[in-house]
Amino acid sequence: MSHQQTQRITAALTWLLLAFGSVFMLLPFWVMVITSLMDAQQILQTPPELFPWPLHWENYTRLFETVPMLRYFTNSIIVSVVTTSVHVLLCAMAAYAFARMQFPYKNIVFFFFLITLMIPPYVNIVPLFFIMKTFHWIDTYWALIVPGLFGAFGVFLLRQWFQGLPLELEEAARMDGCNPWHIFWHVALPLSTPALAALAIFVFIGSWNSFMWPLIITHSESMRTLPVGIAALQSSFRNDTDWAVLMAASTLSVLPVIGVFLAGQKHFLRGLLMGSVKE
Repeated sequence: MSHQQTQRITAALTWLLLAFGSVFMLLPFWVMVITSLMDAQQILQTPPELFPWPLHWENYTRLFETVPMLRYFTNSIIVSVVTTSVHVLLCAMAAYAFARMQFPYKNIVFFFFLITLMIPPYVNIVPLFFIMKTFHWIDTYWALIVPGLFGAFGVFLLRQWFQGLPLELEEAARMDGCNPWHIFWHVALPLSTPALAALAIFVFIGSWNSFMWPLIITHSESMRTLPVGIAALQSSFRNDTDWAVLMAASTLSVLPVIGVFLAGQKHFLRGLLMGSVKE
């Protein structure tokens, strides 16, 4: 067997393996979507149908009649968009300072930043709750947004990226009279779009899917985010849960995440790879 034939067989096997993996990964999503279009009898029948007919689109209408789904969506969008925007900006500013500026104990401070990555997030829930209570922020957007405005992972990722940028560009800008803020805003940030997009995707997905903190910090239905609202649709008893409505809510909740990822996918992999390797 020639080397060229071996390469073709290897490529074909790789393609088949990736195709099988794609189908395997998409199967749960497909089951969620088709379950949202079934009636109760179709959902509970054995074996389950992968291509049911007829389709019951009225399940989505019943969803909006059962719970204030639009309010849940609005809360999640506000929290996720604001958290992502401010988080990326603050992390970029801190990362640029660690990468390019000189100040006392810089490496020690950055070391303690990295240590915070090893602290489980649930350890901070009780102290954060008392802080929110002190500021009278319980059941407000402030409590949902402020704790997620900063993170050590974003600082680390962007610092690695900024360190890989050519110093000559910043020196040229400095010779033209730019101060550090102008260099950061007009030189470093525009060249860091892939890393910023990768971080934004991570932060948006994390904020959108956050469940534990919104569950603890909110108590009124008008302040519920989408994950908490969807969880409230599930009854403690299996037969009392409207699975079609629950799956309809889950399907709608996935769409914004898919949209954000598709919008930034061309920068995502490049930002992760180049941000973690210094040339």
